[in-house]
Amino acid sequence: MLLARINVVTEAANAQPCPDPHPRLLDRQLVSRCLAQDPVAERALYDAHVDRLYRLMYRMTGDADLAADFTQESFIRAFERLDQFRGDSSLATWLHTIAVSVALNGMRKVKRIQARTETIDDLPSLTTEAFRFTGDLKARLHAAIDALSEKLRPVFVMHDVEGYTHEEIAGSLGIPIGTSKARLFDARAKLRVALAPFAGDRAV
Repeated sequence: MLLARINVVTEAANAQPCPDPHPRLLDRQLVSRCLAQDPVAERALYDAHVDRLYRLMYRMTGDADLAADFTQESFIRAFERLDQFRGDSSLATWLHTIAVSVALNGMRKVKRIQARTETIDDLPSLTTEAFRFTGDLKARLHAAIDALSEKLRPVFVMHDVEGYTHEEIAGSLGIPIGTSKARLFDARAKLRVALAPFAGDRAV
């Protein structure tokens, strides 16, 4: 009897580990637990995605407070809409779709508020001064990224800064992969033009 038990333990130890379930299956399982109001699952979902979502929001806004607000709003909306998650895309892609929408809408509101408090004549001078006096190429790049249109900025940030693939970007933004590639090309071209006057600084 003892020998039989030893054999069973030995066979179990030598057995190959079972492969992990497919990521999409894990996503659906986690969402199901969240829908059942499992606080551990809700925390696990938040912890797994909050850092990357915050980085994305910060890159899109350039403002830590706005990024934190948009990240929080993204999770609020996501938890409210979890019953709409079907698993056709990964949970990360689904969350990023919500986050990008939150950021774009939020930034439009911020711009409308700024437009009511700043005169048109002030804007060019502020932009000129920002480029004229900063010696930090990183600051220049951030300013150029901020100047990109709402269509180009998310694609550039997601691809060149955060390392998303065109497939992930297309899924998040609801655009064809070809459109994502075209917008990235346009964004890079605009950035090259914006930074061209300062290329000599790097050559020195």
